[in-house]
Amino acid sequence: MNGRIAVIWAGGLLIALGLLMWWATRPPPSDLEQLSFRAVAYDDLDGWATDDHGAAVVAFRHSCDRFATWPDDRNLSGNGDVAGRARDWAEVCDLARGLPPGPAAARKFFESHFKVVAVRYAGAASGLFTGYYEPLLHGSRQRWGPYIHPLYGMPKDLIRVNLGEFNDSLKGQHIVGRVHGARLRPYFERRQIEAGALAGQGLEVVYVDDPVDAFFLQIQGSGRVALTDGGVMRLGYGGRNGRRYYAIGRELIKRGILTAENVSMQSIRAWLTANPDAGRAVMDLNPSFVFFQELTGPGPVGALGVALTPGRSIAVDRRLIPLGIPIWLQASRPAATVGGADRPLHRLVIAQDTGGAIKGGVRGDMFWGHGADAAAIAGRMKHAGEWFLLLPNALGGSHLR
Repeated sequence: MNGRIAVIWAGGLLIALGLLMWWATRPPPSDLEQLSFRAVAYDDLDGWATDDHGAAVVAFRHSCDRFATWPDDRNLSGNGDVAGRARDWAEVCDLARGLPPGPAAARKFFESHFKVVAVRYAGAASGLFTGYYEPLLHGSRQRWGPYIHPLYGMPKDLIRVNLGEFNDSLKGQHIVGRVHGARLRPYFERRQIEAGALAGQGLEVVYVDDPVDAFFLQIQGSGRVALTDGGVMRLGYGGRNGRRYYAIGRELIKRGILTAENVSMQSIRAWLTANPDAGRAVMDLNPSFVFFQELTGPGPVGALGVALTPGRSIAVDRRLIPLGIPIWLQASRPAATVGGADRPLHRLVIAQDTGGAIKGGVRGDMFWGHGADAAAIAGRMKHAGEWFLLLPNALGGSHLR
């Protein structure tokens, strides 16, 4: 009897150890596996009845213009079928184009033709929401005087590889690099580019007078440059070097220079400007580098390829949240004046951009336009919030899990 008990005990121990080893060595859940959705009613949306839905429709029509150029069977994102395919949006886009102006008709349109789903990511409904804007820099098309800091266009040797073309399990994933010899190598990082890795290739779009302005322009992704000849150049996102994004505000907090409470675009900029040598070294800790293109039409243009609408376009993690879709946002934002009370930010926005720092299923970056107020709000916005996707009724329940 004692022998049988010993055998049973030993077997149980082996099973327990096996389970423990499986638990310790199992692969972590993917980002998609951490994303879940739940149907809710419009009555659950705080502030829905008082929003200007007509303003959201204007921005949504830009998405529809983009959808119309896609094949009918194209997924809106790599996130499975959460937002369906381009053809699933054709009917609502046709209806949106024919709406009369004003918030009443727009509100009825959304309530009649869209279902609302709440989003949770890694078990949480709340996430971080920040802001960005279109800054104004000062520059020249030629290098002279104080205009010595180049903003580059896309390098000709930069290669973007769609890994899904090589392995189905890597669908939706990309890498960026350059061919060196017979091998594909990572592309130059910020430190190397600032040291002259791209000099002499004719890639300079414009020269600006402030390296800190140039750094923050890359974070914002688009901007305006007041030229010495009196003109204004508009710059849009052209691409990036594929290196990871590192938030230098985190580094300044780590060093005790700033705190989590006072870190903002304004406080970071002030320190970089006051400490040019140390500031250059800190900026180089962010290896990500953005390339630009000159815009001649309306802009700025987001990752979806359409002009962004101030206060209605938002940047998302496109791996998890499909570009182009309407999203009900419940968050808050700072006042334009320092010391003013935070204000509710409950409105219908459209996912039309992305960014290197925007990671996660409940993580957004609101576009505020240009000007002093936009800079003041965007630079200090780091507020918690939640959001809800609006998806066409035609999708049924395929988005729920």
